Amino acid sequence: MRKPLVAGNWKMNGTLESITPLVEGIKQGLTSINNVEVLICPSFVYLSNVSDLIEDTSILLGAQNVSQEDEGAFTGEISCNMLKDFDCQYVIIGHSERRSLYGESSELVAEKFIQVQKSGLTPILCVGELLEERESGETEAVIGQQLRAVLDKVGAEGFQQAVIAYEPVWAIGTGLTATPEQAQEVHGFIRDLVAEYESDRTVAEQVRILYGGSVKPDNAKEIFAKQDIDGGLIGGAALKSEDFLGICQAANG
Repeated sequence: MRKPLVAGNWKMNGTLESITPLVEGIKQGLTSINNVEVLICPSFVYLSNVSDLIEDTSILLGAQNVSQEDEGAFTGEISCNMLKDFDCQYVIIGHSERRSLYGESSELVAEKFIQVQKSGLTPILCVGELLEERESGETEAVIGQQLRAVLDKVGAEGFQQAVIAYEPVWAIGTGLTATPEQAQEVHGFIRDLVAEYESDRTVAEQVRILYGGSVKPDNAKEIFAKQDIDGGLIGGAALKSEDFLGICQAANG
């Protein structure tokens, strides 16, 4: 049985003034949510503050990106060991914005995946297609390429301690929304692809696959009810405690 995971990706949002009430609001609302792992991924500069705020709670801490290098002359980069100093447990890698805005290739993402796991942290590997790719019937080809770039290096066993997040890029901040059926179809494809790299479906059946396409409190329950959707990677709705808690509650069942 896969335990749902709801991860809040704050992106480049938040101030010292705003993060405290946001985290406190989430903490207060989690008392009735006990069947979901809840994860917060703030900007690097607020990792220390959030780490202090969630101390002695069940809330987990994650980062939005990381370097593929251990250390060295890489101005502006953040290493896995730095993240561990703040008790981070998860790292988002390969987010669509990193791929599209900053030119991160699938090969670079695979290097980051390996580095994150080597350090003892858990990668959340993001995959997803653009609108024009979906409209031209390339969804599986695009996601397959992104996922195989990692699978070819680590095999299915490399996903024993990893999470996958499907982000239909065309449904993020565009007003368009994937139906639960569309989301499930891609999640099923992802799980089957992982299974191709093992003799049985052990890892494929245990790996959690999150959905990251404009999840809101009013559509979360229907999305999370699908058999291969194990929670969400939440963007805008993670910036309001009541919305984020509503999504967590939907995952709680």
